[in-house]
Amino acid sequence: MCGRYASSRRPEDLAGIFEVEKWEPEESLEPDYNVAPTKEVYAVLDRPLKDADSSRPVRQLRRLKWGLVPSWAKTPEGGARMINARAETVHEKPAYRRAFAARRCILPADGYYEWVTGSQERELEVEGRKKRPRKQPYFVLPADGSVFAMAGLYEFWRDRTLPDDHPQAWWVTCSVITTEAEETPLAVAPAEGPRSLADIHPRMPLMLTPDRWDAWLDPARTDPDDLRGLLAPPPAGLMRAYPVPTAVSNVRNNGPELLKELEAPEEGTLF
Repeated sequence: MCGRYASSRRPEDLAGIFEVEKWEPEESLEPDYNVAPTKEVYAVLDRPLKDADSSRPVRQLRRLKWGLVPSWAKTPEGGARMINARAETVHEKPAYRRAFAARRCILPADGYYEWVTGSQERELEVEGRKKRPRKQPYFVLPADGSVFAMAGLYEFWRDRTLPDDHPQAWWVTCSVITTEAEETPLAVAPAEGPRSLADIHPRMPLMLTPDRWDAWLDPARTDPDDLRGLLAPPPAGLMRAYPVPTAVSNVRNNGPELLKELEAPEEGTLF
């Protein structure tokens, strides 16, 4: 799963990395080292500009709310629970299938956090029988320090209680697509602890390598069978992971100190 991540790159840097054509400097977000559900996040998407003469898709850097609200939802209350969409079923789930076909995005991150517990509790979570308690957090990121481009979906929701000209009449929300965690060895593993991403958690955000960015963002690609081919996991051996302070477990804590690499875990785990 992905329930927390870090996003500290400047919008002008993201614009360069993703070849963004349009973004509004006045809408910039502050660096966030503890991104949590319902927060506003950066998203890269291809979409025609509103009121433009041309219908040509334009690559944009937008601010979206993390936690997808389907267009047909009566209220936005369920958005906080819809932060992740499974790659295996995203094409068929009612909440995601329309967005999967037409509204895909990239959610840029420095990396994501995940918490390690005992193996028996993790097995129960896989079976859906118990939510495992969080213990030692790890930060997972590309070993080469590049941007972690998470595959995402976005959706529009109209708040019918507000007039058309109200600035909050439309919500634009998003979800991270997740896949099975890699079982192959990490490119850089901690001195002690997990040796693969699957040792940390059975799921991980689906990272898109640069060669897939254009195809994923292309709104002209709408065939689900074609799109499912883009959901293949990235090549193995691209990631590293290391233990970070347990302070990140509290969403009120935020700052670069949360990314500090520890020499050893603060909390005991199965390792």
